[in-house]
Amino acid sequence: MTAADSLRTIALRWTDLDDALGGASAPVWPPAGRMADYLRSLEELDAEEQEAERHRALALRTLERDPAQLGERPIPIRLRIHDTMRVVHASLLACADAVAETVQRQPIRPPAPRRAAVARTRAERLAWQDHARQVELAQKDAADPRRWKWTGTRPTAPYTALWLYARVQGAPGPFHPLAEREERLVASVAREACGRVEAALDIAARRAGLSHPCPDCGGQLEMYGGAGALPVARCRACGRTWSGQAAAA
Repeated sequence: MTAADSLRTIALRWTDLDDALGGASAPVWPPAGRMADYLRSLEELDAEEQEAERHRALALRTLERDPAQLGERPIPIRLRIHDTMRVVHASLLACADAVAETVQRQPIRPPAPRRAAVARTRAERLAWQDHARQVELAQKDAADPRRWKWTGTRPTAPYTALWLYARVQGAPGPFHPLAEREERLVASVAREACGRVEAALDIAARRAGLSHPCPDCGGQLEMYGGAGALPVARCRACGRTWSGQAAAA
């Protein structure tokens, strides 16, 4: 996956992180122990979530019946998703700060102020018009919305990802082309940040070795999964596989 692909994924998936922030927890990867243990843990997690949802619904009904309960109430959040969003946002901001320092062109310097006077000749009128155009051009260049502004309110993570995406793609603006060093920096930060987002949302295919040996030959087992799918275990020695409910046998 290229840096541009990673940055695009972060920007597009950020709303999914917002939605998941107050949702149910995703299974932890890699699952520990045998496939049967993992499948059993998923069933237990579903039961726990159903019980938690029942308690939340009961609490909401209680609040609805109690007119003394006024004002907003804090909504429980998933700390793992919150930490992912915080770390990714901070890493993107730091990367954009570093890139902007080297690739963002300084604003056009406005012309020196001129003393007010009445233009008496055509040449004087043209000179005043040219001065006004230079002033307007400098003001527009300084206020260009494509510029990275690292003071005051910090940009959101999706905006920051798209700003870096534009720099990687060489989009027009008050910027110099990315040098090799900046390209490597953006690629590294984008790859790690995208991996965090995909892992938090469970949308990336992953693999991991299992400590439990193959019951047939004692070989090393590997588990493949992620992206919302049930995991599949395969023995590297004899090639036997376990998947879905068959793995629980």
